[in-house]
Amino acid sequence: MGTKHEHTEGGSRPLYHMFIRVPSSYDMMNRLLTLGLDERWRKKAAKTCLAASPTRVMDLCTGTGDMVMHLSRLCKNGKCELLALDFSPPMLNLAREKAAKKALIPIRFTEGDVASMPYENGYFDAVTLGFAFRNLTFRNPRTVDYLSEILRIIRKDGRLVIVETAQPGNRLLKFLFRIYMKVFVARLGGWISGHRAAYRYLAYSAINYYAPAKIKELLLQNGFSRVEDYPLMGGIAAIYVAVK
Repeated sequence: MGTKHEHTEGGSRPLYHMFIRVPSSYDMMNRLLTLGLDERWRKKAAKTCLAASPTRVMDLCTGTGDMVMHLSRLCKNGKCELLALDFSPPMLNLAREKAAKKALIPIRFTEGDVASMPYENGYFDAVTLGFAFRNLTFRNPRTVDYLSEILRIIRKDGRLVIVETAQPGNRLLKFLFRIYMKVFVARLGGWISGHRAAYRYLAYSAINYYAPAKIKELLLQNGFSRVEDYPLMGGIAAIYVAVK
């Protein structure tokens, strides 16, 4: 389950380099390592976002554009203004190519930093994050900066919709989830992709990431007024809906 943003510009974490180099196998690896569940969950998150009929939506850390493509295809009235932001020019190029072939609604892609976005206060009705919230918040010294900026660009009563890996409550499922991450994601993913350090980090961060209660607490402490969580597949992932 790939994340799409690295907070240390070429620093200690390996994902920055992976997302700048953009292996041609990136999308294929996501489908392979999640058995296609990542796309099913992104689609569900996109539907959740659009249920409130937003007219202007931002997909943050869009990567190769998987989430915003779902938004484009699912916006039934055709009036959604869709924007997508990422820090990696190569990934944005792939996203633009994908959108040119498959998007039903035009998408405006922008290179930028989540901690400093060029939009007015309350500019968006909704913001989405597909498997990128973990990398913005997991042991990240800039977490408050990111959350503050995300909150700023969402209008009052607007929503942040996140789909992210989670911690299953069931002990057996949690054990199996950790084994899967260590063996398939860290080892197999690293071997196939050639980015062993990146996939080791993906597995490590997923295994040690916060439980839903902690995510809700984090969002509430950083300015959101209400947060709901919806577990996926026994809690190995979750959709969070945070209201400003």
